[in-house]
Amino acid sequence: MSNTAPVVSLSTAGAEPVPVPLLDINRQNEPLRDEILAAITEVVDTGAFLKGPAVRDLEAEVARLCGVGHAVGCASGTDAILVALMAHGVGPGDEVILPSFTFFATAGCVSRLGATPVFADILPDTFNIDPADIARRITPATKAILPVHLFGQAADMDAINALAAEHGLPVIEDAAQAIGADYHGRPIGSLGSIGCISFYPTKNLGGMGDGGMITTDDAELASRMRILCDHGQEPRYYHHMVGLNSRLDTIQAAALGVKLKRLAGYAAARGRHAARYNEAFDNGAAGAVVTTPVEAPGCSSVWNQYTVRVAEGRRDALQSWLSERKIGAAIYYPVPLHLQNCFADLGYQRGDLPHTERAAEEVLSLPVFPELTAEEQDRVIDAVNAYAAVTSVRMAA
Repeated sequence: MSNTAPVVSLSTAGAEPVPVPLLDINRQNEPLRDEILAAITEVVDTGAFLKGPAVRDLEAEVARLCGVGHAVGCASGTDAILVALMAHGVGPGDEVILPSFTFFATAGCVSRLGATPVFADILPDTFNIDPADIARRITPATKAILPVHLFGQAADMDAINALAAEHGLPVIEDAAQAIGADYHGRPIGSLGSIGCISFYPTKNLGGMGDGGMITTDDAELASRMRILCDHGQEPRYYHHMVGLNSRLDTIQAAALGVKLKRLAGYAAARGRHAARYNEAFDNGAAGAVVTTPVEAPGCSSVWNQYTVRVAEGRRDALQSWLSERKIGAAIYYPVPLHLQNCFADLGYQRGDLPHTERAAEEVLSLPVFPELTAEEQDRVIDAVNAYAAVTSVRMAA
């Protein structure tokens, strides 16, 4: 599919528009500045920069939120996936089934362990991995299934877990974008053997840098992952396995503890913005150009991204139109993983995962951060509707 759009004037009239950012981290953190600094100061004063009380407190709170018995802090969301795979013994000769339409870390962690990522197609409505395509790709070499709760919405975990149980496979949730989401009343992070969460600053619960968390209801797995995150040692200097240095800094945990108390409010605000977009686009001129995102029955998204499809090869032109009007928008993700150069040796060809490839050509994410004002959202809605009206006229001419 081409992304060549009809020729449209991108000029803007009148005064220079006030920018609408895709995301404004400072706007979220500024009201919490004193509380965050106080929490960090307490860590500085105690000197407990690793394995401090704030880490234990955050682990307990995340375990409670996710409805599991154990949560283990680690250095990043990427390390959360890596350690989860290591805990399940994934290594050379193994295959792990995962979506191609996701951030690189999901597949990169599999490859780093010498295993083979096996890419499955997505469901076109939710952008999440298709259980039927997972089933087609299970082989005797399959070691695990790694679904992603993309854009803040849970994958179809009942169908995935049924497949996993049939074949005796663990399911590792890539929940990097979805802390606080649920699936038929059950929280993400509790839906597989292990859940993997990211606290990267742009996530719906973002820290002051890198950070991650691994969740599980299995005490043995939790113990193994905690040891793996600390060079494989327990006690100190007695190494039972080859681990890595992946601890969650106490300063990060302290800041995240302040923000975790606001997580439900952040999700509610994103949900209100998403609902307003849906109503405006479905009932306005944009309906002819953009397709609004879908929440699957029984799922509640935390809207880490608000991602529309832009029809008829017009996505790049719409992004340029918004950029001219100082409105932030981003493409998650422009190149599917199965078509990335680093995975060329796996032999995938264009056309192998049609729903994934079409999504990569059509998706565009719009501002949905909690602090987005009504006036800013009006500007986004008006700009998208204006683009749709102008291009629809030109297409009809």
